[in-house]
Amino acid sequence: MALINSGKSVSDLAEAAGVDPKTFERWITKGRTPHRVNAVRAAQALSEDVSYLWPDIERGRRQPGSHPDLIGVYTTRAGAPLDAWRALFEQAETQIGILVYAAVFLHELWPDFNRLLRGKAANGCRVTVLLGDPDSDAVALRGREEAYGHGIEARCRQALLHYAPLIGTEGVEIRQHGTTLYNSVYRGDDIMVVNAHRYGINAYATPVLHLRRATEGGLFDGYAESFEQVRRLSCPVSRLSAEE
Repeated sequence: MALINSGKSVSDLAEAAGVDPKTFERWITKGRTPHRVNAVRAAQALSEDVSYLWPDIERGRRQPGSHPDLIGVYTTRAGAPLDAWRALFEQAETQIGILVYAAVFLHELWPDFNRLLRGKAANGCRVTVLLGDPDSDAVALRGREEAYGHGIEARCRQALLHYAPLIGTEGVEIRQHGTTLYNSVYRGDDIMVVNAHRYGINAYATPVLHLRRATEGGLFDGYAESFEQVRRLSCPVSRLSAEE
């Protein structure tokens, strides 16, 4: 799928990866895993995350005892590669989930983000966006903890304005919640990015877990259940309330 979407030939990609075209074809047709250096080059040429194309490469780099669901860890959200975010949402086919207070960085980095979500929904992908209710006690408390005053409430309202054009779109849910947000969760099918929160620190400066569902009841499933619990406690946003 990534090869088809790229519009590039096998020869072009083989050259970018530094291998013979027949070698590249074997990666595709026989499911062989390339050397990491070649895999990274190929992933860059395809504008994909290497962990999405060849998850075994990342699993092989894990330290003994690390969880099988863990693809990687980034020191900060700001330090997570854009390709990882792109692969998370662009490759999703059945469901996309976003659990945040605001996360306005998605639309700032990705001006066509709404168009992507609308297109995914049109193709049968369920899209659920859970935003923080700016009038909730939990959001106000987070603002005091981060020493931003009313900044986080403003970001929550800004986020709703970003997503407002999607309200009423078939297959898309825009909801608000007033729960304590221990982690922000971004899901695309069986891939997930979890942004940990730290007291007094904005989310962009806190660590990120990159997960793939490899085990039942593991890290991925735990955060997925957390997402569903918040969804059950959230309220749908009407077009009228978004416009107000």
